[in-house]
Order: sequence, then C-alpha cells, then structure tokens
Amino acid sequence: MNLKNKKYIISAAADGIGLSITKKIIESGGKVYLSDIDQKKIDYINSNKEFKNKVYATQLDSNNFDAVKNYFLSLKSIKKIDGLINNVGIAGPTKNLDKINIEEWKKTIDTNLNSHFYFSKLSIPLLKKNKSGSIINISSTAGLYGFPQRTPYAASKWAIIGLTKSLAMELGKFKIRVNAICPGSVNGDRMKRVIKAKADLLNTTFKKIKNEFESMTSMKSFVNQEDISSIAIYLLSDESKSISGQSISVDGNTERMS
Repeated sequence: MNLKNKKYIISAAADGIGLSITKKIIESGGKVYLSDIDQKKIDYINSNKEFKNKVYATQLDSNNFDAVKNYFLSLKSIKKIDGLINNVGIAGPTKNLDKINIEEWKKTIDTNLNSHFYFSKLSIPLLKKNKSGSIINISSTAGLYGFPQRTPYAASKWAIIGLTKSLAMELGKFKIRVNAICPGSVNGDRMKRVIKAKADLLNTTFKKIKNEFESMTSMKSFVNQEDISSIAIYLLSDESKSISGQSISVDGNTERMS
C-alpha cells in the first residue's frame, strides 16, 4: 500500500499492535506521530535509527483530556493529517461484576472509550482540512459478544462499535471513513496476562485457560499483531476508499466467548 508522505496519529503505539501498525506505515512511506504513557518505550523509539525522521514519539496519558489537548497543540505545525488510529486500551479487571469496584470500572471505561473520544474530537478538524482520511478504532471481538468476568472491557469495546458507526455517518460527507478492527486473542504479553488472571480467578492452570481461548475460534489459534496491522494499512489506504462504518474481525472466526 502506498502511503508516501501521508501523516498519521496513533495512540498507545510504543509497543504491541500500535507499534506493529507504525512499522507498516513507515514501510509504506508514511510518517507517524505516536504517543504512549510509557516513557522508557518512548525514549527507545526516539533513539532508534529505524524510526528517525519517520516516527515522532511523545509521552502522554491518554485518559487526561487536558494532556491530550496540549499534545495536539504541540503538533500545531501539522496542518492536516491523513488518518487516526485509536489504539488505547487496557484489559480491565477479571472478576464477576458484583466484585468489581467503582475505580476499576471507571478506569476501564476512561481508558478504552473516553480516550477514543478525546483523540477523535481533536483529530477531526485536521482530517477535514485534508478533505479525506481514515479513522480506525481498535475494538475487540469482545465488542461483538458477551464476555463473562470481563464485563467492563466488553462494555467499552461494544461502545467503540457505536462510536465507529455514528462517526462514519457524521463524517462521510467529508470523505472521512471510520471503521473498527475487532481483534480476537492476539499473541503477546498482554494476552498472557489475561490468561493468567482468568486462571487465577478460576483456580486452574494457565495451559487449560489458553486451550479454552483457542477452542473458541474456528481456526483454533491466536492471531498475530501483524495480522491486525495488515488490515489497518488496508483501511488507511485508498484501496479501501468505499469502506466505512464497518466492524472487521481479525480473529480466526470467534464462535463463542465463554
């Protein structure tokens, strides 16, 4: 996909899916303005020759609207952008609903939903100046199914689907497309933590829970970060110029969530 000289903002992109998307964008000729809460990872990116003059990384707490607003003010030299990827997200607590405390609930919603609102709100004027563009919201297959013991996470990911479809309707007349990617279980440290939390809750083994997660898909396996980033690049490119308001699963076909 040719993204030469195009500019993209990505939240929570210092590792995982966000960094995988970043790498594919710069391989395709684009530039990335990324943020992340982890200062060490930001420092690594800014000192890595692979990213020099291609990726501009800033430490940022995406839950804080004033901080996000100041971040966009710091990008004032950018007159317009070609795309936004809302990638912020946490797993949230693994508990039955009546055991979840208020702060755990609020933190999950603030991180997984409100951050998408902040970045979208401030990116839309830059996309309108471009007279076209693409917004990608990273949801989850949990945004399409119920997910016991992960209710705040599922609720936030369902909300992202609603945000996506509504924004697609609002922005279509400006030739701005809005889509959601719904990853299934993705190989990596985060998925390992999710599996461990559920194994601890149910007093069983890591291997048993991992096998259960794999059995929930038709392909009986997890997906990789690169599977997600490949779809993201397609949705950012002109090849998908007529695709908007869609929730695209990359999950090996989830059959159930429990």
